[in-house]
Amino acid sequence: MKRIALLFAALLAYAGVALAAVNINSGTKEMLEALDGIGPVKAQAIIDYRKKNGPFKRLDEIKNVDGIGDATFEKIRGDIALTGTSTMPKPAAAPAAPAPKADARPTPAPKAEPKKAEAKPAPAPKADDKKAKADEKKAADKAKADEKKAADKAKADEKKAKADEKKAADKAKADEKKAADKAKADEKKKADEKKKADAKKEEEKKK
Repeated sequence: MKRIALLFAALLAYAGVALAAVNINSGTKEMLEALDGIGPVKAQAIIDYRKKNGPFKRLDEIKNVDGIGDATFEKIRGDIALTGTSTMPKPAAAPAAPAPKADARPTPAPKAEPKKAEAKPAPAPKADDKKAKADEKKAADKAKADEKKAADKAKADEKKAKADEKKAADKAKADEKKAADKAKADEKKKADEKKKADAKKEEEKKK
């Protein structure tokens, strides 16, 4: 019974990995390709989109990527996330094979075998768990650094855009003032010329 319980626990662990979500803001091309309906071309398109536009702010924003429509989005909706650690989906079918063996021979040595089963698996999960935690921390740190880098770039682009907008507004204002001053000068010149012409006519009349 203990052996069956261990096999069931292993099956749940594999299933948990298979259902892990892929972070579309930090996932690698290989991780994105593992999503249903996403091949190499669409995976690269996702990476190019977030490089150009910064991190995705909503899950449905992925539909802005070329080649990804409503149908594809519905397929991958439950397997993607905006934050967290990306994990490559793995098949959960491997642990299913040993189960029949445990059912086929439950009686040969029920007293001796459970002790071995408990003694041997114990050390392995500790090492694997430690490595998994280290890999998870490394991936989380990288995702955090990438997110900060993207946020800094977005801020810099926004600052530049505002500076360009102010520069354009100042230039437009200066051009408008220049045009107004010129129009005022032209009007004054015409008034002076008219005044001189009128004065000349008055002199001619007097003569």
